[in-house]
Amino acid sequence: MLLPGDIQSAAHCRHIIERAVDEIGGIDILVNNAAHQATFKEITDISDEEWELTFRVNIHAMFYLVKAAVPHMQPGACIINTASINSDQPNPTLLPYATTKGAIQNLTAGLAQFLAKKGIRVNAVAPGPIWTPLIPSTMDEETVSKFGSNTPIGRAGQPAELATAYEMLADPLSSYVSGATIAVTGGRPFL
Repeated sequence: MLLPGDIQSAAHCRHIIERAVDEIGGIDILVNNAAHQATFKEITDISDEEWELTFRVNIHAMFYLVKAAVPHMQPGACIINTASINSDQPNPTLLPYATTKGAIQNLTAGLAQFLAKKGIRVNAVAPGPIWTPLIPSTMDEETVSKFGSNTPIGRAGQPAELATAYEMLADPLSSYVSGATIAVTGGRPFL
C-alpha cells in the first residue's frame, strides 16, 4: 500500500496510520526509517529553514507516527526507529542530521520505558556508513569516494545488510529486548 504525502505533516502521519489500520486491521510493527540530510562546512551555512526541515522530517514525523500508532498496538507489538552512528559519533559536517539522530536514540530509550506497561517494545537500529541515495546526493565527490573506508571492515555497507537487525528486533523471540540500539557499523564501536 503506497501512501504518497509529506510526513512533516502531523495530519498526514495520522492518515498513514489510519489507512494501515483500515487496510490491514492493526499495527504489530512500526518501523520509522525516513531521514533528511545535508552537508555543511560551517555552522553559519546552516539556514534556519534547513535546521527546522531536518527536525520535522527526522524527529517530528517519528513522534507523530508513534503517537498515532500506539492506540492501535497490542501487547507484543514493537516500534523500531532508525538512528545512526551519528547519534554516538556525530559528524560535524552533518550537524542537523546528527543532532536529530541523537534525539532519536533518546526518544527510543524514553519510549521503551513509557510503553513497557502496554507491552510494546521500542528499539533502534544505528547504521554506520550505508550506501543510500542520501550519500551521493548530499556529499561532495571526494567524500563519496572514501565513504565507509574508515570502518574496520574497510567499506560502506549495503542496505540489505541492515535487514537482519530489524528482523531480530521485530521477532517475538526478542521479547526481552527493549530500549536497545543495535549498531550495524562495519565494526566501528558504538557505546
